[in-house]
Amino acid sequence: MADNFETLTLTLEGGVVTIRLRADLAPGHVARIASLANAGFYDGVVFHRVIPGFMAQGGDPTGTGMGGSPEPDLAAEFSREPHVRGVCSMARSSNPNSANSQFFICFDAARFLDGQYTVWGEVTDGMEHVDALPVGEPPRMPGKIVSARAS
Repeated sequence: MADNFETLTLTLEGGVVTIRLRADLAPGHVARIASLANAGFYDGVVFHRVIPGFMAQGGDPTGTGMGGSPEPDLAAEFSREPHVRGVCSMARSSNPNSANSQFFICFDAARFLDGQYTVWGEVTDGMEHVDALPVGEPPRMPGKIVSARAS
């Protein structure tokens, strides 16, 4: 159950990012992220879309922005939690119930996303390593997740 996991540790090439998991906001999404992380799904996966002043997106094993896990898509768990610097939220298609494994970390406030994307965590340490990810859509030499583990 999602309540058993409080932290997601992302080891990036530049350093460690600690994310507080928000099962209080999105228990299904936290359970999915934790399960995938602890299965090694995110290990070696790149940040395929990094837009300065907006967000860094990863979680697609194909690195194209079109892939996901073999698990079924998740039902939306929208909340009133604001999309501000350090917030972690799920990427999705135009279908609100299409989040799967892709996620993004906000560089700055993106309040236009509030109530439309599922917030599942917030960076509590290491945001400077997210800030340092190579920029692009996709980046020429994308930054990658060395390992991801929930605890």
